Amino acid sequence: MTSTTTSTNGGIMPVVFIAHGAPPLLDDEPWKAELAAWAKSMPRPKAILSLSAHWEAHPIAIGATAQIPLVYDFYGFPQRYYQMKYPAPGAPALAARVRELLRAKSIAHVDDPERGLDHGTYVPLMSMYPEAEIPVLQVSLPGLDPKELAAFGSALAPLREEGVLIAGSGFLTHNMRALGEPTTPSWAKEFDSWAAGVLTKRDVDALVDFKMRSPSARLAHPREEHFAPVISAAAAASERGGDVKFPITGFWKMAPAFTRRTVQIG
Repeated sequence: MTSTTTSTNGGIMPVVFIAHGAPPLLDDEPWKAELAAWAKSMPRPKAILSLSAHWEAHPIAIGATAQIPLVYDFYGFPQRYYQMKYPAPGAPALAARVRELLRAKSIAHVDDPERGLDHGTYVPLMSMYPEAEIPVLQVSLPGLDPKELAAFGSALAPLREEGVLIAGSGFLTHNMRALGEPTTPSWAKEFDSWAAGVLTKRDVDALVDFKMRSPSARLAHPREEHFAPVISAAAAASERGGDVKFPITGFWKMAPAFTRRTVQIG
C-alpha cells in the first residue's frame, strides 16, 4: 500500500458517498475539478474500499485483488469510453481484513477474483485519484435490504482507523425515466433535501426506513440500488461519525433530475 497522511480527526479516515455520474462525467471539467479538489482536501488513504451501486451479490462478494480488466457496464456510449483504463494496484491485504471483519459479524461472503472494478468505482476515482496509485478493492452490496446494508456497513467501520477510505458510490436521486426532464423536478429537490437533513443528523434508522419516511421515495428511486451504498456508508460512520459535509451539491446539467450531492462523514 502507499503511504498516507494522518487524518486530523484523531487518525480516523472519513467515510464518503460519491455521486458517480456516468462515463460523460469525465468530459465535465468543472465536476472533475470539484471531485479532484475534494480528494485533495481529505487525508490520503492507504487503500480505498468501494461499494458501488452496480454490484449486488448475496452472499457478499469480494472482488479482484489483482489488476484485471475493468467492467464496462454501460451501453450506447462512444467507443472511447470502452477503452478507459484505471490500473490501480490490487488490495489483497484489505481483502483479507474485510473477510475477517465479516466473519466476526457472521456475515456470509465469497471471493470473486474475476470481478473487476465497475464504472461506479473507476469513473469518480479517475477524477479524484487520477494517478491510480492507491490500492482499490471493490466489494459487492449484499442486496437491497436496508437492514442488511446497515449491518454490512457497521461491520466495516474499523477500517476507518486503518487508513482505508470507505466509499459508497451511487446517486441520492436516480430515476432513469426522468432523463428527459429539462429542469430539476420538485420530487428530486425534496428527496435531496430530506437526505441531506437525515445525513447531517447521522440518522441511520431514517435511512434504513427511507421508503416510509422520505418524500417522493418511489420517484427518486424506482429501484433503490443507487441509494443503497449511502446506507452502508452512513452505518460505517455511525459509531465515530464526526462532522458531516457536502463537498459537492446541485444537480447534473446533463440530467437535471440527478443530484450531484456528495457526502463526507468525519
